[in-house]
Amino acid sequence: MRYFLISLHVIVSAILIAMVLLQKGKGADIGAAFGGASQTVFGPRGAASFLAKLTTAAAILFMVTSLGLAVTSSRRSSVMEGVKQPQQTAPAVPLAPPTDSAPAPAPSK
Repeated sequence: MRYFLISLHVIVSAILIAMVLLQKGKGADIGAAFGGASQTVFGPRGAASFLAKLTTAAAILFMVTSLGLAVTSSRRSSVMEGVKQPQQTAPAVPLAPPTDSAPAPAPSK
């Protein structure tokens, strides 16, 4: 199931990228406002094109597959479950403090 979702997610993302790149931007007709006549510069855009509707459907499918992958990832066993925890060992016994066998230096005058 997970591999199917990953495959579908990659295909949908490639289709979504292609559709977004094929569409004409909203501001593509802004140049007509200063030199020519265009009714779509500041007015309503009219009916959405077939490509815009298909892009919306692909975006929704992309979000659904993303959510599905997130859910399946949270249900999978953790990678760290197979790792053994280090065993607690008793602390090392500290060494006895060094003995002062050398005489202290005499203060110089």
